[in-house]
Amino acid sequence: MSIITAKFGGTSLASASQIKKVADIIRANPDRRYVVASAPGKRFSDDIKITDLLYKLHAQFTNGEDFSGTLDKISQRYSEIISELGIEFDIDSELDAIQKNIIAGASADYPASRGEYINSKIIAKFLGWEFVDASEVIFFKDNGHLNEKKTFKAMGERLAALDYAVIPGFYGSLPDGSIKTFSRGGSDVTGSIVARSVNADLYENWTDVSGMLSADPRVVKSPKVIENITYTELRELSYMGASVLHEDAVFPVRKAGIPINIRNTNKPEDHGTLIAASLPPEARAKRKAVTGIAGRKGFTSVRVEKSMMNGETGFCVHLLSIFAKNGIPFEHCPTGIDTISVIVSSDLFDAQRETVLREIKNELEPDFITIEKNLSAIAIVGEGMVSVKGIAAKVFKALADANINVRMIDQGSDELNIIVGVDESDYVKAINALYDAMLA
Repeated sequence: MSIITAKFGGTSLASASQIKKVADIIRANPDRRYVVASAPGKRFSDDIKITDLLYKLHAQFTNGEDFSGTLDKISQRYSEIISELGIEFDIDSELDAIQKNIIAGASADYPASRGEYINSKIIAKFLGWEFVDASEVIFFKDNGHLNEKKTFKAMGERLAALDYAVIPGFYGSLPDGSIKTFSRGGSDVTGSIVARSVNADLYENWTDVSGMLSADPRVVKSPKVIENITYTELRELSYMGASVLHEDAVFPVRKAGIPINIRNTNKPEDHGTLIAASLPPEARAKRKAVTGIAGRKGFTSVRVEKSMMNGETGFCVHLLSIFAKNGIPFEHCPTGIDTISVIVSSDLFDAQRETVLREIKNELEPDFITIEKNLSAIAIVGEGMVSVKGIAAKVFKALADANINVRMIDQGSDELNIIVGVDESDYVKAINALYDAMLA
């Protein structure tokens, strides 16, 4: 029997009708043996996520405010779910425990985790499965980092004894037993940890979209779904913000060679996006050279020019160290014989601008320093680009035809991506021009 770990997001579990839909998906394949559940998300645009209500509950108590109204909203939401599912579940006892622990001084992580905790217990009850508390099998170190060795061992041993189980996402425990949460979206990480711990054959991540899109739908109208993508390509696109997965969720399964399938709870018949170490031959044969296009705004270029720069050993290292000691990581670093441009986040640079410029002038004595703001970076990504002639020409022709000036060019040595910098005012036009030329 194969093992599938399936994680369901907040929108997939926002109501009793959604939970019933999820139960049908789970029961449709007996290989789906371990389910990771999120807290109930939004049912409609103006709705409030349970996790947000729980954070609000803690903040109201901390500020000495009356939190009974927020507690009532949480109770009502869960009571509706329990009633519509037709199960017996004592929600009052669960909420009493939350209230007592908040009053006793629990950190904000504790109430925030209870959305997943309660929802997972409800789902386990509805399915007739075992419930496994994440705090008993996911462990953090005192510094807040995941204790991978201890977690994988405890999770693997616990689940090996169970045929089917529901595990809440988003949290674990610190050495002192207190609750520690991942960052928002951390249920993806829990799902990945479970898949890695049981050596799953597949990690399914069920959400409200039918896979990863080849471009931002807020910029490009109806972009295509990427059916197959490698971990490496995903990393490149995720860096530019084009991912439906929590970034940390990729690494545990990638290391173990476990593929990820992004699926749509509301359209379970859709193939979604399969993420793996390499593409299957049939997928590689029919895909285009470019897999996806993604971009980010908010960059500044600091261009340093000095005659005979190439003869000064360590010039680039010295320059980058100035940015580093001021807490500014560099994003890209195109160079010439006598010039080097450091592309950085505008927000980070603006906060340290005068200090950085002063240190560059004093320590490196450049001929000129030129600052260019309001830049955006766009990545054209695809493992197939390396074997196709004329990709770069096609990229720059598309931008030229759209009357877009390219301010920066950066290409990795593995030819997995081409990154171009354009003015923010040209950002939308540039992405659409590139999409039409490479993917439409």
